[in-house]
Amino acid sequence: MGAWLTSLKQALGLLPVDRKIRVLMLGLDNAGKTSILYRLHLGDVVTTVPTVGVNLETLQYKNISFEVWDLGGQTGVRPYWRCYFSDTDAVIYVVDSTDKDRMGVAKHELYALLDEDELRKSLLLIFANKQDLPEAASELEIADQLGVSSIMNRTWTIVKSSAKTGDGLLEGMDWLVERLREQGLGAR
Repeated sequence: MGAWLTSLKQALGLLPVDRKIRVLMLGLDNAGKTSILYRLHLGDVVTTVPTVGVNLETLQYKNISFEVWDLGGQTGVRPYWRCYFSDTDAVIYVVDSTDKDRMGVAKHELYALLDEDELRKSLLLIFANKQDLPEAASELEIADQLGVSSIMNRTWTIVKSSAKTGDGLLEGMDWLVERLREQGLGAR
């Protein structure tokens, strides 16, 4: 009787479901993906090295368990991203706001992700990272350079952020939590 009642409460959203939300953290190399991951996970800045493979961490945020897959962003690693697309609830796409020379490449990779069938229902959170640096392009400039205003049939947002200071990271996570709850995923 107790198990049945628990299942009913979970189905009605009255109790959290023990399901992890699968998140891919993607972007070009040196965008700050790993720094963001560990800032969220540990609450502090850590020294990182370029991710050649994968970093996997489970983050607890607002009663939701996020399984975050941080994938390397080097040119030779990007083709392997698709090996991780299955069952992805959200993509966090990190852009280096100071890397104006590679913004076209970042846009190309973003749109390649948007074309993937396995990611069609995934939420998209774009972090315009490194906003603590004086040469950083603004959130609006990044949005324009990435052409995000043309993204249709997908729930997305762009948030200015800094892995170094932590600015914007919780705002982005709050957006993810709200969208997941709207979709009936995650704890209430």
